[in-house]
Amino acid sequence: MAEEGLVLACHSVEEWDAHLQQANASKKVVVVDFTASWCGPCRFIAPVFADLAKKFVNSVFLKVDVDELKSVAQDWAVEAMPTFIIMKEGTILERIVGAQKDQLSAKVAEHSAPAP
Repeated sequence: MAEEGLVLACHSVEEWDAHLQQANASKKVVVVDFTASWCGPCRFIAPVFADLAKKFVNSVFLKVDVDELKSVAQDWAVEAMPTFIIMKEGTILERIVGAQKDQLSAKVAEHSAPAP
């Protein structure tokens, strides 16, 4: 289901749940970008997020539009965009609020193994 090196957009709660279950089963780190189409900083950070997905292919990169999946954003207490959550097996390791490129890159590197 998950393709290496790609950011996977979740368009339904079922899709979100399936990606999380698959990542948890494989014990992969999940990096989630909670975004919105109208959010300027979200557009700024999107290419950085895509580059991280190409570099850290052993992690799962998901994108959730908070307007499209309001319930998922509420479940994860997302109040500002962009919010990035790095988790493993359902446990949140990091929460980064804002388009903080350097912090996002550092935290993804800290928790994810790069491509061999």
